[in-house]
Amino acid sequence: MKPIRKAVFPVAGLGTRFLPATKAMPKEMLPIVDKPLIQYAVEEALAAGITELIFITGRNKRAIEDHFDRAPELEAELEAKGKQPLLDIVRNVIPAHVNCIYTRQAAPLGLGHAVLCAAPIIGDEPFAVLLADDLLDAPVSVTRQLVDAAHRHDGSILAIQTIVPEDSRKYGIIAGTPMDERNTRVERIVEKPAPEDAPSNQAVVGRYIFEPEIFDHLRRTHAGVGSEIQLTDAIAAMLGSRPVYGHAYVGERYDCGNKEGFFKATTALGRKYHGLVPD
Repeated sequence: MKPIRKAVFPVAGLGTRFLPATKAMPKEMLPIVDKPLIQYAVEEALAAGITELIFITGRNKRAIEDHFDRAPELEAELEAKGKQPLLDIVRNVIPAHVNCIYTRQAAPLGLGHAVLCAAPIIGDEPFAVLLADDLLDAPVSVTRQLVDAAHRHDGSILAIQTIVPEDSRKYGIIAGTPMDERNTRVERIVEKPAPEDAPSNQAVVGRYIFEPEIFDHLRRTHAGVGSEIQLTDAIAAMLGSRPVYGHAYVGERYDCGNKEGFFKATTALGRKYHGLVPD
């Protein structure tokens, strides 16, 4: 497999679960302690050696671009006031060798369509996909874990975790043949099945490594669950031609797509990394 240099961040969603906070602010910019949610995913990708960050945006997402851009006026004021630690933080949100690329998803046609929007930028290379809603706190970047698995097995990789059966309607569920302690050769994948129809209790979470062949399958995928172009359907179609593996990552996941998970992440990371203890 070629080196994996590019990562896609689908960030065009409206974030309606967090209204009214998201009426004028992207959900991805809501802070977990002192960093916006999207920055945790970006830092995870950077720790995996990613150098091209591709954001699939929509209307009212300008704040994401501003966050990862330079802020000359702010930098000048911090420098003038001798606030060097804060100046370093502002200047190092993105390393100088990393490029940010922004492209619009013109209509809310689903995750599969959002990934497909990156095809002209990705070209003929393997790439990562990171969903910022899933904040993954791990000793080794989860994207790094998937990149290593992709090179080891020469195929696409899906991050997976074990769930309780009643949660199957929230995830894509895989079934397949175990290859080793953490990797499963995927033979079947189903989007949000009822518990009685789920092929296993192994669920896909928001981290992927794809070979570029996924784009061919996305172009042929029709609207599925929720009248959207489902990434899961394209993965299912690809199983017949290219190997796909589920990788049981090491780390703690916080589902920041809902208020409960967002609160848990804020509390856990505040305590772990900032020494913050609620009264």
